[in-house]
Amino acid sequence: MGKVLIGTCGYSYNEWIGPVYPEGAKREQLLSLYSARFRTLEVDYTYYAMPKAKNLAKMLEDGPGLSFAIKATDVLTHRVDPYKWQDYAKTYIEAIEPLREKGCLEAVLFQFPSSFHYEDENRRYLGRILGAFSGISSAVEFRNAEWLNSRVIEGLRERGVALVGLDMPDLRNLPPKTDVLTSPLAYFRLHGRNKEAWWGSDSSARYDYLYADSELETTAERLTQIIVQADRVIIYFNNHARGQAVKNAETLKKILERTGLLMQGEGKE
Repeated sequence: MGKVLIGTCGYSYNEWIGPVYPEGAKREQLLSLYSARFRTLEVDYTYYAMPKAKNLAKMLEDGPGLSFAIKATDVLTHRVDPYKWQDYAKTYIEAIEPLREKGCLEAVLFQFPSSFHYEDENRRYLGRILGAFSGISSAVEFRNAEWLNSRVIEGLRERGVALVGLDMPDLRNLPPKTDVLTSPLAYFRLHGRNKEAWWGSDSSARYDYLYADSELETTAERLTQIIVQADRVIIYFNNHARGQAVKNAETLKKILERTGLLMQGEGKE
């Protein structure tokens, strides 16, 4: 049975001071406070800005005991320049070296948008970007259901790249719940089920969702088959509004501990 780690997508939210972190907590204290609750973190800011090695090295110091999944910058997934992406990939790989050197990198997450269609040009690019990251633990999240076919799944399996399992609204063209193990690492992201706000202009409302305990019980049942097959399982909650991700992550940990899928204390220090 694979080792299971649960955390959240991001940690440095002002609105978490009070619900998650104590009143008066300073920004430089937040990662240390987070690491007292969880053992893994999905780093989100690297989507918006190219990471720097010194900043990631500082995160290792501030978050003792944490492992990290780290999101690929948007110039590698959303705003791809055919003439520059290779340089961006090289810069990114150099920046994450501190995490790799310390054995604290769970995976690089390539999250592609719903506008990334299953077309020849995009298929070629996917192969090239994964080739550029060959030898680095990687995971791919598709937001377009066109990609969930046997050819893509087999290609990811040949490369040892994880196909991210998703929990999100059941809407047309979004990927269905498809839990397929394509690498020794299984990677799950829970975005919430806010159908009404998913395609709205306010993207922050998209992830404003609190899972009911009954929904998390069902999620735990869904995870069971993958957990018993994978070498390692990482699970991140992205419903970050008002600290809801933390509440749901801690509830799922308790459920998995109760069912024997997570050893007592394995989900946190």
